[in-house]
Amino acid sequence: MPPAAHSTPPALDPLDEIIARESRAPRLHQAGRPGRPRSDKARRDICDAFRAILLEEGFDKVRLEHVAARAGVGKATIYRHWSSKQALAHEVLLELANPHLAVPDVGDTRTELLATVLAPMRALTETDFGPVIRALLSEIARDPELGDPFRASVVQARRDEVARVIARGVRRGDLRPDVHPDIATEMLVGPVYFRLMFGGQLDAGFAERIVDEVLQGWSMRGWGEVATNWL
Repeated sequence: MPPAAHSTPPALDPLDEIIARESRAPRLHQAGRPGRPRSDKARRDICDAFRAILLEEGFDKVRLEHVAARAGVGKATIYRHWSSKQALAHEVLLELANPHLAVPDVGDTRTELLATVLAPMRALTETDFGPVIRALLSEIARDPELGDPFRASVVQARRDEVARVIARGVRRGDLRPDVHPDIATEMLVGPVYFRLMFGGQLDAGFAERIVDEVLQGWSMRGWGEVATNWL
């Protein structure tokens, strides 16, 4: 008898593989006051209650006593771990953003750059991060109690990850050595948030156009000639 055929799992698209591998990447630290370990169920119920009220009524109308009532816990339970609704909002954002921050080294610069665009795009359009960040964008912009921690954690983690992708591209000889990581982050991720706020299709085709335009300016190909022409 011939040996039984073994089914071969379907091959993952390289970009989907990157997103899947992000779950094994190091995570951002989630804020919380030191003390006795919090109940996982209570924490989950509190975060879920906060998100529900946020999306139903908006951040201005969120009250921690209402969150506590919906979560079925005492208000003191919330204050043991979060000093304010801004602190609770920050932890919820960290939790939702974490799976979409890392871009592993797959040996291909364009694929990794594409992942830096697709990861936040997918987070915004396919996960709970999208509705929550939409509800909090104006608050992040105007309230330093929420905006400063968010920029220091999620935004900085995104900048750091893009910087690692750029550094790998430079080492491979794909990217010019004068690429600035912060500008790179804004050029790659900025268009995604612009369309989130002002409208426009967020899809893979848009992500590819962003990356190809950026690569056209940053590629090592022809850079020596351009630099010589400026002398």
